[in-house]
Amino acid sequence: MLVTTKQVTDLLAALIRIESVTPVLVQTGSGEQSIARFIADWLADTSAEVEIVPVQPGRPNVIARLRGTEGHRTLCLNAHTDTVGYEGWPAEALVPKISGNRMIGLGASDDKSGCTAALLALRSIDASGVRLRGDLLVALVADAEGASIGSEHLASQGGIDAAIVIEPQPTGQLVVEHQGFGWIDVITRGVAAHGSAPEAGVDAIVHLAEVITRLHQLDRTKFQANPSLLNGRAVFHTATISGGTHYATYPDYARLGIEIGTQPGEHLSDRIAEIEAIFAEVAKTEPGFNGEIVVRLEREPFVARGHEALQEVAVRAMTEVLGKPPKVTGMNAWRSAALMQAADIPTLLMGSAGGNAHTAAEWASISDLVSLTQILTRIATDFLA
Repeated sequence: MLVTTKQVTDLLAALIRIESVTPVLVQTGSGEQSIARFIADWLADTSAEVEIVPVQPGRPNVIARLRGTEGHRTLCLNAHTDTVGYEGWPAEALVPKISGNRMIGLGASDDKSGCTAALLALRSIDASGVRLRGDLLVALVADAEGASIGSEHLASQGGIDAAIVIEPQPTGQLVVEHQGFGWIDVITRGVAAHGSAPEAGVDAIVHLAEVITRLHQLDRTKFQANPSLLNGRAVFHTATISGGTHYATYPDYARLGIEIGTQPGEHLSDRIAEIEAIFAEVAKTEPGFNGEIVVRLEREPFVARGHEALQEVAVRAMTEVLGKPPKVTGMNAWRSAALMQAADIPTLLMGSAGGNAHTAAEWASISDLVSLTQILTRIATDFLA
């Protein structure tokens, strides 16, 4: 059941050529409809039962089931078909290029390499003639770069006994934890007034600057200084900012968008309490301060549970393919593993190496992708035997 480098590069290149930018981030993005049809056609000559499942209009999951012989347990391989935009490299993004051991193109690493590995693992098992007792379910989902509606829909359908979420990461790592996060708007409200009337105006932008300074200090003194043993420092970064009307008027409104992380055992309410404490501190020195917090999206951290049998198989497969045991660890990013585990599906996270995700010249390691495909093939064959 060996997978060749040519099989990997041919399929990955074909997926890169299909624009599947999420419209959540880029209004003109095509979404996953075209790539879903391509994948269904690519699977047509296999024994898999293939379904394109609409999650929202134009936002489908592709579900491919290779049925076992005995209605045994079902293992799901979950990767995502959507990408971010490619404004920084419009002429090159959809034109796959090989440079040494790297395949370069939009989504090469995040996450069309994951789709490639899952699809080729299914095809390899099907072509080998090996009959599995259980079902191999390959789920290539929509919207992982947005609100993860594809994985939410998948997890809600039931019928999955264990899952592996495939996202870019070092091939020798097996992830059993990751952070949660929140997308939050921090809003300050002032009083509009003529620019020459400081006694009448309250400057919302200055007040927001005071909040930003203290958020930065929170990041340095708490998140950087106290990283999780497995997951590293809690994520924090400012993302968007807006406010004011024009030069001649005191601004009565300012808004900051942030992404902020939570570690296992924490909830977004912990981060909100910290921001509210900052508001109280600013209010002591800034007359007229008025702050507001709006949560746009909240995702809980991931901690694997009930995964021991799957992890035993995964460690054995990774050791056989890579020549040494994997590092069992966590990560300081959020993945759909949290949604799968929240549905009581024992879940692990793995992937293959790449770089420049979400930026120009995104790349995937071809040799690592071959290894990942071999690992997934062994895991599925062993776990569903």
